[in-house]
Amino acid sequence: MSYDDIINMPHHVSSKHPQMSLLDRAAQFSPFAALTGYDAAIRETARLTDECMELDEDSKEQMDRCLQEIKANLSQMPMVSVTSFVPDERKEGGFYETVCGRVKKLDEYGGRIVLEDDTSLDIAMICKLERS
Repeated sequence: MSYDDIINMPHHVSSKHPQMSLLDRAAQFSPFAALTGYDAAIRETARLTDECMELDEDSKEQMDRCLQEIKANLSQMPMVSVTSFVPDERKEGGFYETVCGRVKKLDEYGGRIVLEDDTSLDIAMICKLERS
């Protein structure tokens, strides 16, 4: 195909539409994410979580003794180290977190331990409880 008839013609410039800036022209050819959020979904799926372990009878008895000891000495605000399971908000499983502090309140009816810094821990999720 021969372009001899148009090869030497001047470039057309519209009198109605302003000329596009070089930045806007370049943006037309930049890459784009056809699947918005796909990378985030892949990262979320790949993120690992732990399973909540079930306590054996010996561990339950040890924790119950420790809770009774804390209850008896609550006025002294005993120092404790608590390892508990924190469920993941987005997927099955969670992670284990260890918190240290002084016990301010032991809510047996609500099943919670409240520390001096107002951290509230669910007793049912505790896997290890030690007095410091």
